[in-house]
Amino acid sequence: MVSFDSLRRARSNSADSAWKRLIRWLRRRLPMGLYARSLLIVVIPMVLLQSVVAFVFMERHWQLVTQRLSAAVTNDIAAIVDLITTFPQDGDIDRIVRIARDELDLNIAVEPGGELPPPRPKPFFEILDQILSEEISNQIRRPFWIDTVGNSKIVEIRIKLEDGRILRVYARRNQAYASNTHIFLVWMVGASLVLLAIAILFLRGQIRPILALANAAESFGKGQKIDDFAPRGAEEIRRAGLAFILMRERIERQIEQRTAMLTGVSHDLRTILTRFKLQLALAGDNPDPDSLNQDVEDMQNMLEGYLAFARGEAEEDVGELKLSDLMARLSAEADLYGKTLATSIEGGDNIRVRPNAFTRLVANLASNAYRYAETVRIEARHTHKWLTVTVDDDGPGIPEQSREDVFKPFFRLDEARNLDSSGTGLGLAIARDIARSHGGNVTLGESPLGGLRATVRVPT
Repeated sequence: MVSFDSLRRARSNSADSAWKRLIRWLRRRLPMGLYARSLLIVVIPMVLLQSVVAFVFMERHWQLVTQRLSAAVTNDIAAIVDLITTFPQDGDIDRIVRIARDELDLNIAVEPGGELPPPRPKPFFEILDQILSEEISNQIRRPFWIDTVGNSKIVEIRIKLEDGRILRVYARRNQAYASNTHIFLVWMVGASLVLLAIAILFLRGQIRPILALANAAESFGKGQKIDDFAPRGAEEIRRAGLAFILMRERIERQIEQRTAMLTGVSHDLRTILTRFKLQLALAGDNPDPDSLNQDVEDMQNMLEGYLAFARGEAEEDVGELKLSDLMARLSAEADLYGKTLATSIEGGDNIRVRPNAFTRLVANLASNAYRYAETVRIEARHTHKWLTVTVDDDGPGIPEQSREDVFKPFFRLDEARNLDSSGTGLGLAIARDIARSHGGNVTLGESPLGGLRATVRVPT
């Protein structure tokens, strides 16, 4: 036996299935473009609002005005009926016809006895027929026949008098009917069209920057050069465009760095292999193991540096890092080098970065300072938007014209200021690569201590 819960679940599943089918049907028929969908967002509420206004206001206004006009015409006809009943002589009838024509703007005629025509079919949407019939029934209370059908400007009303005669009344339609209501509709539709035109122009201006951004991203994905793209439009669209430009620049820099790195690796590996061949050729049966081991160690350090730079800690997740722990680690390293280190932290201690990558970034800059200076000062300033770390030393520094070149992989100064501990020339290149992967950068300048200042600035 089927339980009530089973029937309820079956009905619920059937309703859900029907709703899902309706949603899928709508999705297939709705436009997919952003411009068309934005127009629908503007047009649909406007149409619904105008429809509600037209139905509520127009229906009440139209009906109320028509009812008052029909009541006024019916009052005039009732007065004429009373006059005819009170003064039935032919001469009086002529005077009543004249009064109705001149004073009441009604054309009337009194015909001899007869029968009223059969009722005409009631029009479905004709509000005048309904209201005028109700007013005649309530005020005159005599048999009547009316003709309001068609586009004629005249409404004919026939009323059977007590003595059998027929009173025929011809009134202008606008006397009993709110015929100027269409003016409101014209204004409403006209205003809607103007607002729609303004919305279309505005939306086109807002959609074009999005389309330009999409085309630029598509062209960049295909490897094509983009020269004329500039962020435009609303603030959010400009931010998206600026983020795309920064992303493109970072990607292009990374590609350029890795290309230069591959060139340097290939050159250095060929140099070491050439030394291998020369040592083996000159040594004969008794090669010098120390020289060979040194070359092997150099090659291993080079490959490890290459892999670290190529990996860039990109696979590491973002997490919490304490600046105090980082400074303690750098202080311990300074003790190993026998250097003097001063640290300071301003602002919050916890930061959201890739911990291992950011630690390596600051450690590379600190190691570079330890190697060429006796006194090092590291300061961290953490605000609600940015984290700024400065590494100052009293070493020889780097000439201003070479401060950008030292970030290139395998670039070497005479003093080898940009080498890390492995001697591969990738220390500063790795540091800048990590900073830019965090959305920041590393720059070099003059230190107040007389040496080099390295500044790391990343958003938080």
